[in-house]
Amino acid sequence: MKHVVITGGAGFIGSHLSELFISKGYAVTAVDNFLTGSEANIEGLKKNENFRFVRKDVCELSPDGKEIELIARHGLQGVLHFACPASPVDFDRLPFEILAVDSIGTMRTVDLASKFGARYLLASTSESYGDPLVHPQTEDYWGNVNPVGPRACYDETKRFAEAYVSTAARLGVQGKKFNAGIVRIFNTYGPRMRPDDGRLVPELCMRALKGLPMTIHGDGLQTRSFCYVTDLIDGIFRLFESDRLGPVNIGNPDEHTILDFVEILGRLTGSASAVTHLPARPDDPRKRRPDISRARGWLGWAPVVKLEDGLRKSLEFFRSSIKG
Repeated sequence: MKHVVITGGAGFIGSHLSELFISKGYAVTAVDNFLTGSEANIEGLKKNENFRFVRKDVCELSPDGKEIELIARHGLQGVLHFACPASPVDFDRLPFEILAVDSIGTMRTVDLASKFGARYLLASTSESYGDPLVHPQTEDYWGNVNPVGPRACYDETKRFAEAYVSTAARLGVQGKKFNAGIVRIFNTYGPRMRPDDGRLVPELCMRALKGLPMTIHGDGLQTRSFCYVTDLIDGIFRLFESDRLGPVNIGNPDEHTILDFVEILGRLTGSASAVTHLPARPDDPRKRRPDISRARGWLGWAPVVKLEDGLRKSLEFFRSSIKG
């Protein structure tokens, strides 16, 4: 049986990814320290005999994987490094943890994958493009990032992680070839997002459901491209099973202004909440839209879930969190 380790496996994306790999016939070990992940996200997975959970900071993971019992049974065919706080409130609250997990954590997980000759997949981000001067963003665009701004703990450490993984793939690790891929994730939403994590979708969904004013940072004309989580993990799985390094943009090229998003949300919830404008967040990108030509050509991938359909499913989750 093929076996993969997914760091951040109890997080929003990591838990969905763990479920997908299990459904594809893999054994999965999820590693998470619950810094931003949740035990509730993996409650259903714990009942599966091919799933194991290791509560540990990935920066302290052993290079020989001694904590991971399924290695003895199945070996190790893949390591997917998805551990990292990833919301604006985390940039202020957990900057040093973010810096550590995308530097030390990347090096630890690269060593683990190298030891067992496993395929490695790094979760990078559209934030590596910063506030882009090229639109839409292609993978060969180098970005426009403020290295000392409030988002730098995330943006720049993801760029470091890409540099580390691509160097390992190019030169090998300890004299051995290293098989790696890099995915750049664009604005993803769906069930299991933390309702209070400060990102646009959970913040505005919760406000609409509670009848609170819809707060927008800036003028609301900035754009985002929203990708539903099932589309994202399908693209990630395809990249993992390929032999491509990338990086590869995985996101939805259907672009919306924040004001458009608020209007759609109002229709779906029946909310007539007033819009309140707050000061723009420093270094917040004005435009965000992926060019997915590489994903289409290399992986045969494109998103299929429309924004309104994905939002309906997300709203169900946020309603349940309010009741809870």
